[in-house]
Amino acid sequence: MGQFAENLKKLPGVSHVAEIKLLDARGEVVATIENKSGSLGSLAVYNHLAQTYGAITPDAAEKGLEIFAEHADDARSNPGKHPHIDRLLALLEEKNTLRTKHVFAV
Repeated sequence: MGQFAENLKKLPGVSHVAEIKLLDARGEVVATIENKSGSLGSLAVYNHLAQTYGAITPDAAEKGLEIFAEHADDARSNPGKHPHIDRLLALLEEKNTLRTKHVFAV
């Protein structure tokens, strides 16, 4: 089992979250991470970062890259393969922040 899988076990569950919308400084939705197969890990990471940092700040992005572990390394080598990780890399490089809006499952 990889380091990312181990890190995921330490994060809060996200079964109550339907999706997380990421908003830029103007309040425009720039991305949505849905609670579905293939993005559950990203949803858990972004949920944890939003709870811990209040937004996806450069510091949060740095922590997120640590959590993504080997997938962050793969994303650096293969731009476009991991869009949610690419976003963290860009936020860190640009010193930018995205606000989050949780949509809860009913």
